[in-house]
Amino acid sequence: MVRFIVRRLLLSIPVLLGIIFIVFALARIIPGDPCRASLGERATDAACNDFIRRYGLDQPIPVQFVSYIGQLLSGDLGQSIKFSRPVTTVLVERLPTTIELTFYALLIATVFGVLLGLLSALRRNSPIDVVTMVGANLGVSIPVFVLGLLLAYLFAIVLKDTPLALPPSGRLSADVTIKPLAESWGLQGLTGLPRGILDFVSNIYTLNALVTFQWDALVDAVRHLILPAFALATIPMAIIARMTRSSILDVLGLDYIRTARAKGLREGLVIRRHALRNAMLPVVTIVGLQLGGLLAGAVLTETIFNLSGVGRTMYEAITGRDYVVIQGFTLVIALGYLAVNLAVDVSYAALDPRVRLN
Repeated sequence: MVRFIVRRLLLSIPVLLGIIFIVFALARIIPGDPCRASLGERATDAACNDFIRRYGLDQPIPVQFVSYIGQLLSGDLGQSIKFSRPVTTVLVERLPTTIELTFYALLIATVFGVLLGLLSALRRNSPIDVVTMVGANLGVSIPVFVLGLLLAYLFAIVLKDTPLALPPSGRLSADVTIKPLAESWGLQGLTGLPRGILDFVSNIYTLNALVTFQWDALVDAVRHLILPAFALATIPMAIIARMTRSSILDVLGLDYIRTARAKGLREGLVIRRHALRNAMLPVVTIVGLQLGGLLAGAVLTETIFNLSGVGRTMYEAITGRDYVVIQGFTLVIALGYLAVNLAVDVSYAALDPRVRLN
């Protein structure tokens, strides 16, 4: 197991370098003037020349890339052109929003997708199966931005002043505040990396409110997450449901399932112990791959529901030619994606004893 993990981590290094270089080069090849995107259309040539020299954009791309790799090795993601702040600071502020949204969307997609797929497989060709698969096809077909606007209209306008009303934007209501962990735990004097980690966790509002017992803030934060998380989860939930149904139907037709039933085992035990566990391998793979789709879909979701996360920040950075933010955020997303893929591969051994990672 350890050898497998170390080997995968070593193989991830050239993948990360390739991703960084491609993004680095594309960000500089695409049309647009980063100076005037940042300073405005009326920026003088002298100001732009000073801007280009200050950010090293007058150097050849390979030279800029080597310099950037040196910064990364020293733990520096650079200074944002648009925000005039370190990229690490912007990440601490924006990344928790996307992590929180993606976590709940993936949780909704996985739980309901597996349950609907299992129910559909056990009631094959029944009205429940037909309705579930039609719903799955609709979930795949409806774009996130359409579903998000429909949900916001329904729960914020049509159901306004009812118990079912939900906020259509933001992370907290205007009259609700949430204390940072440093303040709640009396650690205001903390500095450096520990303070950065504490601030990062503080910006995951639901976790912060849960561990500090701020129940009003927790309820309000969850209510604000319901609509964007459900809108983001719809497509992966439909894919997981269809994959679960197909995988379970394949397993239910195998010999060992018939043997288990012939031995007199209860149907529920046959499904839980023999069918479901063996059918989970392709489902786990799909769940891991959906993480990338959720991060991509978060661009539209965060824009619709006015959430300042990675997706919205990346959009602003691309339109503003903020190369440093694009590179830093892409690196973090790539690291997260590789980590999830590694976790999925390791989980195979737990789900199927026949898999030997070594």
